Amino acid sequence: MMKTVKGVIARSKNAPVELVEIDVPEPIEGEARVKILACGVCHTDLHYRGGGIGDEYPYLLGHEAAGIVEAVGPGVTEVEVGDTVILNWRAVCGECRACKRGRPWYCFATKNATQKMTLHESGEELSPALGIGAFIEYTLVAAGQCTKVDPKTRPAAAGLLGCGLMAGIGAAMNTGEVTYGDSVAIIGCGGVGAAAIAGAKLAGATKIIAVDIDDRKLETAIELGATHRVNSKQDDAVEKIRELTDGFGADVVIDAVGRPETWKQAFYARDLAGRVVLVGVPTPEMELTVPLLDVFGRGGSLKSSWYGDCLPERDFPMLIDLYEQGRLPLDAFVSEEIKIDQVEAAFEKMGAGEVLRSVVVMEEK
Repeated sequence: MMKTVKGVIARSKNAPVELVEIDVPEPIEGEARVKILACGVCHTDLHYRGGGIGDEYPYLLGHEAAGIVEAVGPGVTEVEVGDTVILNWRAVCGECRACKRGRPWYCFATKNATQKMTLHESGEELSPALGIGAFIEYTLVAAGQCTKVDPKTRPAAAGLLGCGLMAGIGAAMNTGEVTYGDSVAIIGCGGVGAAAIAGAKLAGATKIIAVDIDDRKLETAIELGATHRVNSKQDDAVEKIRELTDGFGADVVIDAVGRPETWKQAFYARDLAGRVVLVGVPTPEMELTVPLLDVFGRGGSLKSSWYGDCLPERDFPMLIDLYEQGRLPLDAFVSEEIKIDQVEAAFEKMGAGEVLRSVVVMEEK
């Protein structure tokens, strides 16, 4: 049975978001319909609204979500009605060359729902952000986009693993391969960078250097596990990172901003044979020029991290366990809980650097 519910859309480039009625189909084979409990407001949603990812408007925004499976299509075995789940945008196919090589976190054919959600007013098809679309009371996804977790977990915190927090934690633990005794520098201490700090701490890094231009974010970074802070408005980030690592540079440097300037800082702030991880998302017009001899002469590795190179069915339950043990402070990332009609205001707070995450919490019906 079709459901007509309220959801938040971006109708055109940079237009204010709107809360409208949306039709959500009954799931067919391979699909699940999920009642959304909470959904974080992520920079990626802002990129969608601003046309930085595509122009397939109207977009149904929201993707960092936790919810309860309300209905499943025929043949679905991944989840059952009543399961508490975190939604993910890497529902691996199991058939592509990456999956067959045993690297499903690089899956090239991730799954989304076959059917489209539509505007109730016109029947126009919506493009769900990252194949999810979760600023809505119920959403339709591929069943593989649902990862079952402990139902006692706080939805506002758990849902953040669906994108930004997983990207940051995974950039440190999976892509950067941080291990005991490593020195790690994180450039950019917003939501993703702060999560990378938490990931580096979990992995056993002994020196964690937070770099940002905002002292408020640097203070939060210390609370999350950073051992040192650098305000790059006041000090040269590369020089300070080298100074704090006995002149050598950090073993791992994570660029959580995604600009040519910050990537170069990461490149020159790493130790010989160190690792650079790009997890901040650049925009299409950005270009990078680095002397090739510098690349050759420094060794190590230069990596990009998509979704923290995570495998949701492996990583989400593990991180929820760590959260419940008190070892991963997911609650610290929830700056405020808001209603579904406050997303536009949350974008403004995000742009001003006032929050790590605003989280839409749905009212119980």
